[in-house]
Amino acid sequence: MKHSIKPADGKLMMFIPGMGAITTTVLAGIFNIRKGLAKPIGSVTQMGHIRLGKRTDKKSPMIKDFVPLVSLDNIEFAGWDVFEENMYDAAVHADVVLSKHLDPIKEEMKALKPMKAVFYHDWVKNLNGKHVKKGKNHMDLANQLMDDMKKCMAEKGCTRAVMVWNASTEAYHKPCEIHESLEAFEKAMNENHPEVAPSQIYAYAALKMGFPFVNGSPNYAVDNKAIQELASKNKVPIAGKDWKTGQTLMKTILGPGLKTRMLGLAGWFSTNILGNRDGEVLDNPENFKSKEVSKLSVLDTILEPENYPDLYGKYYHKVRINYYPPRGDAKEAWDNIDIFGWLDMPMQIKINFLCRDSILAAPVCLDTVLFIDLAARAGFYGIQEWMSFYFKSPMVGEGLYPEHDLFIQQTKLKNTLRHMMGEELITHLGNEYYDYMKD
Repeated sequence: MKHSIKPADGKLMMFIPGMGAITTTVLAGIFNIRKGLAKPIGSVTQMGHIRLGKRTDKKSPMIKDFVPLVSLDNIEFAGWDVFEENMYDAAVHADVVLSKHLDPIKEEMKALKPMKAVFYHDWVKNLNGKHVKKGKNHMDLANQLMDDMKKCMAEKGCTRAVMVWNASTEAYHKPCEIHESLEAFEKAMNENHPEVAPSQIYAYAALKMGFPFVNGSPNYAVDNKAIQELASKNKVPIAGKDWKTGQTLMKTILGPGLKTRMLGLAGWFSTNILGNRDGEVLDNPENFKSKEVSKLSVLDTILEPENYPDLYGKYYHKVRINYYPPRGDAKEAWDNIDIFGWLDMPMQIKINFLCRDSILAAPVCLDTVLFIDLAARAGFYGIQEWMSFYFKSPMVGEGLYPEHDLFIQQTKLKNTLRHMMGEELITHLGNEYYDYMKD
C-alpha cells in the first residue's frame, strides 16, 4: 500500500551549521547545476535509477521521477559559522572548487553570509573563530538559533526546513547521564552543563522547530536518548552519523567482497593525509578520537568475527589521519590489506585513493537532505536507518547492530522507496523466470 506523502510544494530551507569546505562545495554544485553548467555527479537522488517489478518489465525510472523529491530550484540556504566570510570568499579560502565553477555564480555565493555560531572552544580546540553567539546558558543559545531560523524562514518564504550538520568534528565525549532523558537534558541546558555539545544545541533547536536533522559528523548530536526522545515526541526524522566518503567507502565495498568469498583478513592498516580545516581540527587527539571510533566500527559488523573466528577472529585494524597543510582538500588515503586464502597462503591488497574530501561529501549531503525531507512528508520520524547507505557509523534502534555492507544498505534504501510508493519489494530471488519453479 502506498504511503500518503505530502507533496513537495513550496520552498525548502536548508539550515547548515558549518559553512566551510563541504558547504561551499555543495552550494557551488547546486548553483552550477541550476544554471545547466554542471551535472549532479555522485548524487543518487539526481542520477540514480530504481528497478520496479520484474527484470522482464524493463521498468527503471530515475529516482527523482519515482519519488516526490523537492526540486533543486526550490531550495534556499542559511547557516552559521565561527568565521564570518561570505560563501564566495569561504569557497576561495577552502580551495576545493575552481574559479571556472565560482565565477558564474559569484553573486549568489557572495549573497550568502553565515550567522553567528554556537561554539565552545573546549569541543573544537584547533579552531579560534570569533563570529560566535553569547548567551546566559545553553538553552538561551538554542532559543537564539530558533529565532534565527524563524527569521530566515520568513525572509525566504520557506514552508519547511532541514538542518544538516557540516561543522567540525567535536572532541570525543560519549553520552552520559544528562542524555538519558529529554527532561534531564533540558535541565542540563538550563544549568549550562559542560557535557552539552554545540551540535546537540543545534539538534535540539531544529527538532523543537519540527525540522529534520542530518548529522554529517561522528558527533553524538542526535545519537543519544534525550534527543531521540524529542524526535519521537515531535515526530521528526533524524539521520546520521558521519558522511561515508573516501577510505571508509572503500572498506564497505571491499569488506563485503572478502567476506562473501570467505577470504581471511590478517590486518587492515589505513592512513590519510589531509590539509583542510577538517584535517586541522582532527590534528587534536580528542577530536581525532571521535573520527577514529567512527572509522574503526565498520569492519567488525561487516565481517562478523564472532561467526567467522577462523577468518576474522584475530585481524588487526589501525586508522591514522595526519594533518598536512600542502594537500588542502585533496586527501590521500593508503590502505594496506593483508589477507589469506586456501592453505592459509598470504596475499595483499594495496589501495592508494587520491580523493577530494568535499567533492565526495557534497552529493551525499544533498541526497540526505532530499531524502530526509521526503521522510518527513511521508510521516516517518525518529531514526531513519534506511539512509545508512550514506554514513560511516549508521544510527540504529536500540538493541540492533548497524548494517555496514554498502550493497545491503543500497537494497534497504531502494526497498524503502518502493515501500513508500506501494511498489513490490525486490528480493533478487529470480526463480520466477525459470521453468523448474513453475511446475
